[in-house]
Amino acid sequence: MVLIKIRKRYHLKKKKIREIQENLNDFPGVVSTGDTLEIIKSDLPDIVLVNGDPLIMYYDNIPFPTLKGALKADIKSKYVVVDMGAVKFMAKGADVMSPGITEADPHVEKNDLVIIIDETHRKPLAIGRCLIPGQDMVENTEGKAVKTLHFIGDDIWNLEI
Repeated sequence: MVLIKIRKRYHLKKKKIREIQENLNDFPGVVSTGDTLEIIKSDLPDIVLVNGDPLIMYYDNIPFPTLKGALKADIKSKYVVVDMGAVKFMAKGADVMSPGITEADPHVEKNDLVIIIDETHRKPLAIGRCLIPGQDMVENTEGKAVKTLHFIGDDIWNLEI
């Protein structure tokens, strides 16, 4: 369990909830009609609680699913698939290297946020920011492809409210 100092916590208005839903169109299942959304402002990036669970996080003022949110989502875009050899490194927060990538959404561009998933179970391992376009990730044989921002076992993953 992680203890964080919460500076503000409040329920979101309908307009802000609609805005979040529009931004998360690529990830159905994270926010449903009738869900209660609250925002937490702390030392961590802003986190949105959906029915009390930390399912959304703001990266550069853009809402994106946390790993717990990604587990509830149907991931069809904005993803990078890594081989099983990369899983142990991803669990420690390592960045994603091009040789470990087996598949990537061809529509992702440099600086896009992506969900990193394993190739066998198709489960989310981390959230990251693309350093190169999706097409190049699969073709490259060396170098970093994705900067990891949030991973299993970090403060956000272990957050309990």
